[in-house]
Amino acid sequence: MQERLQKYMARCGVASRRKSEELITEGKVKINGVVVKDVVLIDTDKDVIEVNGKIIRPEENKVYIMLNKPTEVITSVKDQFNRKTVLDIVKADERLFPVGRLDYDTSGLLILTNDGEVTYRMTHPSHEIDKVYVAEVLGIPTDEEMELFRRGLKIEDYITSPAEIKIIKFSLDRKKATLEITIHEGRNRQVRKMCEKINHPVLKLKRVKIGQLSLGDLKEGEWRYLSKAEVEYLKSI
Repeated sequence: MQERLQKYMARCGVASRRKSEELITEGKVKINGVVVKDVVLIDTDKDVIEVNGKIIRPEENKVYIMLNKPTEVITSVKDQFNRKTVLDIVKADERLFPVGRLDYDTSGLLILTNDGEVTYRMTHPSHEIDKVYVAEVLGIPTDEEMELFRRGLKIEDYITSPAEIKIIKFSLDRKKATLEITIHEGRNRQVRKMCEKINHPVLKLKRVKIGQLSLGDLKEGEWRYLSKAEVEYLKSI
């Protein structure tokens, strides 16, 4: 059967399609012992694929896990500074990869899987999956500031897509507010930068929902396997 190389790599659990393409262009992939640097079609029945010197094969057992990531944990397979990573918390026999990212100082819902196809779908911009955050910020945003937030803000070299924001509660001294924020983009530290832009810096940030998947009562630092219905939802995206 013929299949695009990066799709095969994702199916083998190497990485997402996008990351697999990067590995190819970096010369880290061989087909039948020959380095390739372009995306090509392969024969999955005959060709032998190596990534970083190791032969890869499709993952037989697909695993889907939800983690309530604590702060001060890296969303990565490993860290060059030996900081704690999500894989130090989630213990599974399969080789897992986090889907998307959560900042070092942000907690909450994170999906880990060895299903490259699901990772690709969840992280591709065209799917616009809503992500819901609860943010504790300095001060209380005005109606005007929240309207600017909803319409889109210019941050560095881009303008954010329309977003949702509402006040859940605020402190008695009115020095802090708790907000519910919904975005479908996933740029680096985006929620923090958006709140900073309307002059209400984030003090604490937690992701509580991705699409139809909710953190629920999963405690910080705990993880669980997704239900059959949740997996079916991910595959339908």
